[in-house]
Amino acid sequence: MASSIGVFHFFGSSPRRYAASALRSLALTGVLGAFVACGGSQAQSPAGAPANAALAPSNDNGPPDDAPITEPPTPPKATGNPLKGIKLWIDPETNAALRADALEKTQPDVAKLFREKIAKYSQALWLGEWNSNVYRKVKWTVDQSSAKGEVPTFVLYNVPGRDCGQHSKGGLKDKESYQRWVRKVAAGIGDRSAIIILEPDALGLLEKENCLTKEQQAERVFLLHDAIKVLRQNPKTIVYLDGGHSRWHPVEEEARLLKMAGVEDANGFALNTSNYRAMDELLPFGKKLSALLGGAHFVIDTSRNGAGPYGTEWCNPPGRKLGLPPTTDTDDPNIIDAYLWLKRPGESDGACNGGPQAGAFWDKQAIELASP
Repeated sequence: MASSIGVFHFFGSSPRRYAASALRSLALTGVLGAFVACGGSQAQSPAGAPANAALAPSNDNGPPDDAPITEPPTPPKATGNPLKGIKLWIDPETNAALRADALEKTQPDVAKLFREKIAKYSQALWLGEWNSNVYRKVKWTVDQSSAKGEVPTFVLYNVPGRDCGQHSKGGLKDKESYQRWVRKVAAGIGDRSAIIILEPDALGLLEKENCLTKEQQAERVFLLHDAIKVLRQNPKTIVYLDGGHSRWHPVEEEARLLKMAGVEDANGFALNTSNYRAMDELLPFGKKLSALLGGAHFVIDTSRNGAGPYGTEWCNPPGRKLGLPPTTDTDDPNIIDAYLWLKRPGESDGACNGGPQAGAFWDKQAIELASP
């Protein structure tokens, strides 16, 4: 999505990625916690531990770090709308929820705004190297959501060479580490239900100049396809491969990249992750991309696109608004499975335009997003 140094892609700026999905400072929580950070694209170093980062009270650590890596079989072809009728999980411990609690006595109107406009909605949880034990983090989350009959959304953001050394540089060190990490995510889900958004920016930056060698590009494509197949061994795990947004690559180019990475074995693709592109361009772009991919389904991140983009600015642009609330009731359920909040509203894109470090909850931005 977007780089901290303002890299531009075809037709405009690269999409602003989701920064740390649940970073909470001690000022928000008011207590010391385990420093197991959750994050997301273009994330800087974690500012603190989210309240829900505590590992499940269990000695089960999942697959060992040296577990053998086996080739997953090709999953059955996905058909229909897998999100029809499901209930999206609402995390009770998002930054917005915790901040609302913290402001209840001193700024009750702001607390109410955060609670009613942001915290009450389903939002994705980002997974990456900041999770000290991703298996237990995923298992804990799916335990909580499945007990309520709800389905969580995870964004996987840990591919080697992530973000080409830019604002959210990081990811695992090598191919085998990533393969084992993905298998731990799958083991944490088990046979329960989950929605996966796979690796924002991985394809958008795949062929960026001075980013990856040809060998590294081939490895990344392999890893994305491998992850799709591993995750979809559980028929209740629904996988959308990140497809950038409507102003990153031309639609034909985006279709080529998605095909290279095995989108045909996923449930579809995701658009606008952490970006601000408006629905009037995302919908026709997505439908054309779907047609080029043989009718592939897709989801759209509507968390911050209510007022559309602010030129080509991706990092904390002023005057933006919340988009459509998360829902599986879309304009075209035959190909659009859901509008999701993949970026958690109110969390900074980075130390730019007056904002704090990436992932920190920023009252000023949250108020601006949530106000009429």
